[in-house]
Amino acid sequence: MKVPVINMSGKKVNTVELPSNVFEANINRDLMHQALVRQLANARAGTHKAKGRSEVNRSTAKIYRQKGTGRARHGSKRAPIFVGGGIAHGPQVRKYTKSMPRKMRRAALCSALSVKAENGDIVVLDDISMAQPKTKEMVSVIDTVAGAENSALVLLAERNENVEKSARNLVDVKALHANYLNIRDLLGYDKIVMPLSALETVSSFLGGDAAEAANEEE
Repeated sequence: MKVPVINMSGKKVNTVELPSNVFEANINRDLMHQALVRQLANARAGTHKAKGRSEVNRSTAKIYRQKGTGRARHGSKRAPIFVGGGIAHGPQVRKYTKSMPRKMRRAALCSALSVKAENGDIVVLDDISMAQPKTKEMVSVIDTVAGAENSALVLLAERNENVEKSARNLVDVKALHANYLNIRDLLGYDKIVMPLSALETVSSFLGGDAAEAANEEE
């Protein structure tokens, strides 16, 4: 698949061939969903906690005598039916993490990139650089290359402090290192903007696994 390479002014300067094993892979929506659920689950802290009746710091003395009051028999004030007592079946600290093989995770990324490429949502730049952090300049660039109505994920091959700081205050724009590409960000933004250097990074770490998986299928 060939796509145009544009500059920061939106002018076409060249064309580039997107690797077919990454940007024209088989689209597996179930796999993408599984990868997304895994990422969202792994982001949960799981530190919620409610004290049970054995953990509440209240008197253990019997509330009133067992017989003769006409009321129901009760023991400790720690019982869940009393205000200030323990919580019955309350949340406990736990882990929500899910495991997923690396090949499946990367196959899900290839599926998501293929969907974006098929819909024309991959924007390739010759380069992206800024002399100083400037949010207004970043807004102008994104509006030019991706469209003012679209949100954009900007992939960077390496650390670029000026570009990252320029995108930091924008709600619909995120700058991300290409090595940290993930399914949530891929599906969460309308356009994927990447310079040629970031495209090489993505192709290098996804292309190998995709080719290996294709050979196994054969």
